[in-house]
Amino acid sequence: MGVVETTKMRARRVVEALELPLGQIIAGDCIEAMRSLPDACIDMIFADPPYNLQLGGDLNRPDGSHVDAVTDHWDQFADFATYDRFTRAWLTEARRVLKRDGSLWVIGSYHNIFRVGAAMQDLGFWLLNDIIWRKANPMPNFRGTRFTNAHETLIWASMGEKARYTFNYQAMKTLNDELQMRSDWVLPICGGQERLRKGGTKVHPTQKPEALLYRVMLASTSKGDVVLDPFFGTGTTGAVAKRLGRQWIGCEREADYREAAMERIEMALPLDESALRTMQSAKTAPKVAFGTLVETGMLAPGTRLFDRKRKFKASVRADGSLESGPHTGSIHKLGAVLQQAPSCNGWTFWHVEQGGELMPLDALRQTYLLATEP
Repeated sequence: MGVVETTKMRARRVVEALELPLGQIIAGDCIEAMRSLPDACIDMIFADPPYNLQLGGDLNRPDGSHVDAVTDHWDQFADFATYDRFTRAWLTEARRVLKRDGSLWVIGSYHNIFRVGAAMQDLGFWLLNDIIWRKANPMPNFRGTRFTNAHETLIWASMGEKARYTFNYQAMKTLNDELQMRSDWVLPICGGQERLRKGGTKVHPTQKPEALLYRVMLASTSKGDVVLDPFFGTGTTGAVAKRLGRQWIGCEREADYREAAMERIEMALPLDESALRTMQSAKTAPKVAFGTLVETGMLAPGTRLFDRKRKFKASVRADGSLESGPHTGSIHKLGAVLQQAPSCNGWTFWHVEQGGELMPLDALRQTYLLATEP
């Protein structure tokens, strides 16, 4: 009987997936777009709604140059009451399309996150965590009138106090070099080649770094899950979902953003199946977790690592664990197992090949620290 039920459930999941616009961006207002989706069809929602910044006029640096702040019409609301009605409307649809064991992530700044959080609680969501994304390289306060705003807040919520939800605890611990992942995440803002530009101008003023979505998705979804982003923008959610073997649906009313997002996602490379298998085990931690190099893209999952004499080799997996034949573990644990030693400093033991030469992982770590120095 149990086998029959499982088969039926799998068949139903396949049918549901066929009915969904997977890998597509639904054009138009997010509320109307979500209304086109069936009930309880989404595993996880990541929402980056308008912040309602209430900026008065342009923002300039001390040298007079203009700052690309959020002055677009989509971030402008007549008053707080208007913004609150909008928030309740999209959250209501989000709750309808989420599965009973699904979860919701919302990111915001001090301008809006408290209002959004209250609305979430009013609608029955159960807050699991508030995550502080501390920006390793924040924009300074040019006017010198306040503290530098160096973080944003993410709220992670389930469908109710007793609701089940996905949390890949061990994957998060492995990503953080075998320490429990904390609720303060230090990650750089989007920049460099990752930042989409057109004619020298940012395509989107608040493009989120892929490392942030990588951690969110790895923590709270499983391979094959359907992730919805109601404020899709330039497609960070879609690009990371493709890399991690998740399905995605986006909602976006701005045609320029939709075009940029699809171009970006088409270029994103999905990870190898073996790299997507996540860890089930444990050990130590330095100031920079090995998983940070993976989620920020400095070291791609699937990369081959070697010891200095090339006697041992291993491949990097999506959660920062390594795999070598039948053995898996953190960079430290696997190095120790392969050498049959009581311990191992994985940062100096493992090397990555660059330009035909081997470079210790510690060199990559130092490069990351220099790149993200405030």
